[in-house]
Amino acid sequence: MAMAPSVQRPRFNPSNSSCVSDVRPLHHDVPSLCNSDSSPLHFRFQSLVSCPADVPLELFEAAVSQLIHHPEYNSTLILRSETISDSDTTIPTSAPCLEGYCPVRNVHRKLLPRRPGRDLGLEQHCTLYAFETGEFAGLPSMLVLTPLIPEGESLPYYHPTVSHLAFRFIPPNITTTSDSASAQPALRIEVIPLPGTSTDPNSRLYRTALALLDTLHRYLWGALTHYQKRVQHDVLIPRELYQDIYLKMRERHKGIVNTWRETTDPLKHVFEDIGIATFLILFWKDTFAASADQVDVKELGDSRWTSWPRPSGGFLDLGCGNGLLTHILSAEGYSGYGIDLRARTSWAHYPDSSQAVLKVHALDPTQLLSPDSSNDEEKSFWEPGVFLIGNHADELTPWLPVLATLTGASGYLSIPCCAWMFDERFTRSSAASGFDFSDNEFLDAATGVVSCETEDEAAFISSLGMGAEGTHKSQYSAYRIWLARLSRWLGWKIECDTLRIPSTRNWAIVGRERLPGNQSIFVDRARRIVEDVVRRGAFKTRAPEGKGHDGAS
Repeated sequence: MAMAPSVQRPRFNPSNSSCVSDVRPLHHDVPSLCNSDSSPLHFRFQSLVSCPADVPLELFEAAVSQLIHHPEYNSTLILRSETISDSDTTIPTSAPCLEGYCPVRNVHRKLLPRRPGRDLGLEQHCTLYAFETGEFAGLPSMLVLTPLIPEGESLPYYHPTVSHLAFRFIPPNITTTSDSASAQPALRIEVIPLPGTSTDPNSRLYRTALALLDTLHRYLWGALTHYQKRVQHDVLIPRELYQDIYLKMRERHKGIVNTWRETTDPLKHVFEDIGIATFLILFWKDTFAASADQVDVKELGDSRWTSWPRPSGGFLDLGCGNGLLTHILSAEGYSGYGIDLRARTSWAHYPDSSQAVLKVHALDPTQLLSPDSSNDEEKSFWEPGVFLIGNHADELTPWLPVLATLTGASGYLSIPCCAWMFDERFTRSSAASGFDFSDNEFLDAATGVVSCETEDEAAFISSLGMGAEGTHKSQYSAYRIWLARLSRWLGWKIECDTLRIPSTRNWAIVGRERLPGNQSIFVDRARRIVEDVVRRGAFKTRAPEGKGHDGAS
């Protein structure tokens, strides 16, 4: 069955399946699901809501696979699901036997709550059914969710109060009326409510069914148009590992919300920095580990990860602002410094150990080539093997790969926000008139000779993990592409990820591996950048502010 996609997704146009006065050619005449004659149980599903299906049935399984494996997209109370088993031969007895259908696949999953202290986890069977006979026999056309409620317990709040919930795709020829030729294919949600559960259009169950139907309609359209995710998450750190460690980190540091001293929103900034710290801890473990062994978080308990691998020279958080990220990493046993032009109110309220590593300091990258230009304190920032952090570092953002190259750093993490070049705001015209990073010079690992290769522009942009945002349409996208070219031009292997933090500026570029070949070529390029900025004389280091400029924190 072929169907050409429209320019945009068709309007989601739901109707109450139980409302006869609202009948349009959407198969309201198709009976609700009921048990087969072979089943000892007697039940009938109740139809709640339906809408037109603007896609072929062949896409149904791909769409509901998203529902099965990513329940967190439909509820903020769910962290994720873990698959216990996935079989097309073993169907559980709790899956209903339905007239006219045969089960073809069952996924046994466990729903994990986002707040384990408040909600319990729940196991669930997700059973796919196909028509037994007819034109669509064998094609999955229905998904039934069956919660497995332990004896004596009730359903958690995030789960609808039903014993079964079905997503049905009803093809156009499955009807009992004479005008079947005019009927559209339809999507319908049917349920078996628990006793006492209201199903009227104002009920929570009906609203949940409506939201789920909208999600399925969207997933089907995405499958038809080969939808590309807006961004790519979990490229460098597995989602499950990150989420499990993040939950432990959040429990340790969530109290900062109640003692927040800044005027900014604590819910955003505290949980954002907990997320970045979690990413760094796992990223460092993977980067500096002697082996690629995964962490068994179930064995961690509440122990701290003091034995995990980390950068030998500690970390340096450039433009650390409120100092929270530096404080969290320090509290978790990681050595390093956070520097900024002025001390923030929060600094004085952190423990002494954190206050000692927060420094008022104005970094001047143009002085890196000047001998004896730094004092003893500044030299302590640049220990061999230091790892640089730039979280919304603004003017210092483009300097991270330059500094990392010139100082022999072990790597860097940059989460860009405001678009800056080395001594001016980033614009497309200013980028075009500056250093040309698009010549794509590579080093031959065997000979150390620089050679030029033609590069596919689209392939390079795609490798940055920006998803549908990876175009030149926005200045921010163009800036990230420029940063990536700069990093590679300076000899860093490009790795990118979109962090799971509450910020719209959550795309990160990291450097931890050098490109092969003669490293002096890359160092020379970094020196050329510094020399060019010094020659222009436009870079002005802002003076430290406040009484902490003498180095006290």
